[in-house]
Amino acid sequence: MLNDIFLVVGSDLASSISGDLQTVNSVEMGKQRILRRLLTNQGDYIFHPEYGAGLPKYIGAVMDIAKITSVIKGQMKLEACVSQSPPPTVNVTQIQNGIAVSIAYNDSGTQQAAYLDFPVVSTAA
Repeated sequence: MLNDIFLVVGSDLASSISGDLQTVNSVEMGKQRILRRLLTNQGDYIFHPEYGAGLPKYIGAVMDIAKITSVIKGQMKLEACVSQSPPPTVNVTQIQNGIAVSIAYNDSGTQQAAYLDFPVVSTAA
């Protein structure tokens, strides 16, 4: 099984007990990739301008929960770690200064149920 460098969006690289860069694989690696895809704005990766859902751009705009849910589901179909059968379930709710996202899906490599819950909030003061 391949490993990747452990990196959660918005965090720093982490070191292992031995001092090496911490690695990640399997379901947790998939969660990190999904989170990165959903929080990345389209156009931020110059070699892949179509990559990303850009969820932060919806904060401060008129909240269209159905549209945001649709964008997330569309991006989930593009992620190799997500099994498409059964399809992922996505729940988006409005919270103060943002949205809360809850996703349930099956990991395509392990067929394990996986869950991802995160807020997307405004950082403006």
